Amino acid sequence: MTSTLTIEGLRVEVAGKEVLKGFDLFMRTGEVHVIMGPNGSGKSTLAHALTGHPGYQVLAGSVRIDDVELLTMSPTERARHGLLLAMQQPLEVAGVRPIDLLIAAGVDPTNLRARMHEEAKRVELRPEILDRFVNVDLSGGERKRAEMVQFGMLRPKFAVLDEIDSGLDVDALGAVARRLSMASNEWECGILAITHFKRLLQVLTPTTIHVLSEGRVVATGGPELSEILERDGYEPFRVTTA
Repeated sequence: MTSTLTIEGLRVEVAGKEVLKGFDLFMRTGEVHVIMGPNGSGKSTLAHALTGHPGYQVLAGSVRIDDVELLTMSPTERARHGLLLAMQQPLEVAGVRPIDLLIAAGVDPTNLRARMHEEAKRVELRPEILDRFVNVDLSGGERKRAEMVQFGMLRPKFAVLDEIDSGLDVDALGAVARRLSMASNEWECGILAITHFKRLLQVLTPTTIHVLSEGRVVATGGPELSEILERDGYEPFRVTTA
């Protein structure tokens, strides 16, 4: 059954400064939407606001999965309703193993370790890494692959990826992007990927690309929009504020 993610008029303040100034987006499960834009345009602010980070104050707007408002929910409730955030720099959680995290999140524990190992193979991650504490003593590439294991077990309706390609070598990027691409077909996960670089899009083919500038979407198009950004940069899309 198709679900929708609707963001309307989202305004978000960080440390007393309004960063998102009326962000709008609509997408369905199974689609891959990409958000690109210059530094300071509000990309990471969007990711954190969607998932309920306490340091980001929502001033106005609505975020809904189907007809259910998420902004009144806690981060845990948002996740249980089908929204997942993969952070640019995954945090270490000492004392907690990935399997513990997944059981706490409500994943069926039946044969869970074996299922996790199968997911690890899909992203070319050594299964024994999953017996360590979450992200402790892992390289950047191992952290992102391990997050993809959690992603595969949680099977969210929508995944928000905050520069998941950051710090990845070519092999790790390929493994992560292929898993995301498969998920968009496997259970029709909706992918909302935030990135600076076209290289992610060489494996994860977008349905739609949005260009963000000064807290607003200033251009929307298909995959060809990445070619324009590659050629001309963000300057033609910048907006100025009074």
